[in-house]
Amino acid sequence: MALFDKGNILTGLAIGIGSAILAPVLIPALAGAAKPLAKAAIKGGLVLYDKSKETFAEAYEVVDDLIAEVKAEVEAEAAAVGVPAADKIEK
Repeated sequence: MALFDKGNILTGLAIGIGSAILAPVLIPALAGAAKPLAKAAIKGGLVLYDKSKETFAEAYEVVDDLIAEVKAEVEAEAAAVGVPAADKIEK
C-alpha cells in the first residue's frame, strides 16, 4: 500500500521527531505572544459591547418617543372625532 511506503513512514517520523524537539521551544514563545493578542481581543470586545449597549439604549429611547407621539396623535384624532381613545389603542 502507498500509505506504508518507506518515504511516507520516514517523512512522518521526521515530522514527529522535529515536532518533539521544537515543541518545548515554540510553545512558550507562542504562549507569550498569544497572551497580549488575547487581551487585546477581549479589550476590543468589551469596547464594542459598551458601544453597542449605548447605541441600543439610544435607539430604544427614539422608538419609545415615537410610540408616545403616535399614541398622543391617535388620542387627539379620536377626541376630535368624538370616539373614546381606549377603543382605538390597545394598551
